[in-house]
Amino acid sequence: MADTLTGAADGAPTVAGPKATGRNAGEKQPKSVRVVVLALMIAMMLAMLDNMIVGTAMPTIVGELGGLEHLSWVVTGYTLATAASTPLWGKIGDMYGRKGAFLSSIVLFLIGSALSGMAQDMGQLIGFRAVQGLGAGGLMVGVMAIIGDLVPPRERGKFQGMMAGVMALAMIGGPLVGGTITDNWGWRWAFYINLPLGVVALGLVTVVLQLPKKRAKARIDYLGALLLTLGITAIVLVTTWGGSEYAWTSARIMELISIGVAALVGFVFWQTKAVEPVLPLHIFRSRNFTLMSVIGFMTGFVMFGATLFLPLYQQSVQGASATNSGLLLLPMLGAMLVTSMVAGRVTTGTGRYKVFPIAGGALMILGAYLLSLMDTGTTRLTSGLYMAVLGAGMGCLMQVTMLVAQNSVQMKDMGVASSSATLFRTLGSSFGVAIMGALFNNRVKDVMTERAGALGKGITDKSAQLDAAGLAKLPAQARDAYQHAVSAGTHSAFLLGAAVAVTVLIAALFVKEVPLKGGPQKPVEDGAEVPPMPVVEVA
Repeated sequence: MADTLTGAADGAPTVAGPKATGRNAGEKQPKSVRVVVLALMIAMMLAMLDNMIVGTAMPTIVGELGGLEHLSWVVTGYTLATAASTPLWGKIGDMYGRKGAFLSSIVLFLIGSALSGMAQDMGQLIGFRAVQGLGAGGLMVGVMAIIGDLVPPRERGKFQGMMAGVMALAMIGGPLVGGTITDNWGWRWAFYINLPLGVVALGLVTVVLQLPKKRAKARIDYLGALLLTLGITAIVLVTTWGGSEYAWTSARIMELISIGVAALVGFVFWQTKAVEPVLPLHIFRSRNFTLMSVIGFMTGFVMFGATLFLPLYQQSVQGASATNSGLLLLPMLGAMLVTSMVAGRVTTGTGRYKVFPIAGGALMILGAYLLSLMDTGTTRLTSGLYMAVLGAGMGCLMQVTMLVAQNSVQMKDMGVASSSATLFRTLGSSFGVAIMGALFNNRVKDVMTERAGALGKGITDKSAQLDAAGLAKLPAQARDAYQHAVSAGTHSAFLLGAAVAVTVLIAALFVKEVPLKGGPQKPVEDGAEVPPMPVVEVA
């Protein structure tokens, strides 16, 4: 008889069967758990792959639908909806059950995907992408929270390392898949491709996953949700529009900053009064949870800044082809994949983890600093080695931060902890892209003016980032100036990244290593009742 997952007395799922026994750390997971993890990996792939595929298809989409002036909103609408819904999905899962919330998020994501593929103008596409984003927020949170429910902390690192691998593969393969789909099937299939994958994930989760059913008497904190959504929306818009659509000192940006600050201050105050808060402030009493939130934010800041500027540097300065842009990041993402898997295995085998955030912070500082040294004469081999150092640092941090965050709260707050960790990383990525981008753009414009005078200023007045076609049209003198400008901009951006990574190392040094539960246990005699599986150690 196949094993199934049932709820233990304390609400934690355990493995039950006719001859259930205690499981040692080194033994294989039950088949049902492995099938669920496969479904979770597919769901994670949906969320991660979508933006990478759509980004490649955007020029074709604009060519057919028009609306170039609204292009940024195709990404911004998705990002806003994802960030704003992330905490809500975590709380809904805690209150009403993880399985139902996760299945609902998959269905919502698939509905948004189908509608996006049928969009007839840019306005419809932006609206449908927002629907997609609402579902995507639940996908990311649901994956991590369900792993937190199914797997004891001692073994959790192995599975979360696998999820980091899926993330790396999506970032590498997304542009390749997007280009292939767009060239051969049309851009609408960039969205339709989600449907068969989503149906498979839905089927596997529905049939195999069995979690304790919950029904909370408390109601959702709607005022808290509204204030948090308003605050997050304002912050994301500031980081998206600042320095591009509007000057950082413009009235619109100042208004958004004021709205965001006021909404978040009001949210924090209300959370101290709400009966069932969206984001219980007591979870921040755990030193480890607070430190992991800081580390996750700073890791997102550096990682997404790197993924934005490295391909631009390699295409503009090193002459790499934009066609296989995903492969340009292979050294960084490959190193991230390997170290994430190793970190997960070591954590599972030893139950110890503090070494990884410390090593990750140190490697991120070194990697970002090395990347800041790149100039017009840096070879692809050298830049690849620098990227590998940065990727190794991020691999040490990606999933260990989630593991420690989950291990620092009670089981009833697992969804909130997972959503909070995801939210801080998302916000960090928004700030990283915006601040590093502003620094990069200003430096490029300054160097272009210094080296090419009025011609250089005219070239970069509208945008400091030129595509391959625009670069090819430049006169030789202007092209040489632009290559030096991009090198200078990359130098400034990664110096900032190295400074931010110092915060990661400092925070990691203060992490308290609380032993992870779920290690070797004494086998249970045949016929004996399986004890509840301990999964939480509050730091």
